[in-house]
Amino acid sequence: MASRSTQILEAAARVIARRGVRGLRVEELAEEAGVSTALIYYHFKDRTGVLRKTLEFISDRAERYTAQAGRSAEPLGPREELERTLLLELQDTTEVRENSSAWGELRASAVFDEVLREDLAKATLAWVQDVAALLGQVRPMASAAALAASAERLTALVEGLSMRWLSGMLPITHARTLMSEAVAAEVDRLGG
Repeated sequence: MASRSTQILEAAARVIARRGVRGLRVEELAEEAGVSTALIYYHFKDRTGVLRKTLEFISDRAERYTAQAGRSAEPLGPREELERTLLLELQDTTEVRENSSAWGELRASAVFDEVLREDLAKATLAWVQDVAALLGQVRPMASAAALAASAERLTALVEGLSMRWLSGMLPITHARTLMSEAVAAEVDRLGG
């Protein structure tokens, strides 16, 4: 059984994905999580604390579903692992839809919230570094700067494709095709 704080964070991700960050009210969150507002304040102090921890929660959850998919599948080569990892962010599952929607909402809110902006920058940097490490396995002779730039482009693209897919502007199959083509282009750009 999930801890109370995890239960609250799962509910926060659902509410943010459904109503946006501006729509997140502690009272509604308490109802969604099946807890008292006092318990939310006990665990997170305030609404900003809830947002910060929800950002951390969805980042961790994305790492979990990426890692789980890797364990259940047969071993892949480095290039295929890179592509699989990025394409896992473009799955039509409740968990990925919720995570991507909440991430997009938190990213948009960070424009106006300096504390959230710092947390988002750290989470994004960790993601970029993970993708750069995967790219480094594909192209071990590429410079660290080139790997980082390539990872930055790929992670920004998957975020943008995800938002277009979630908003109905792009079919998921097309988003996945575009992502695969971008991976191929970046690997080629990094050379052999």
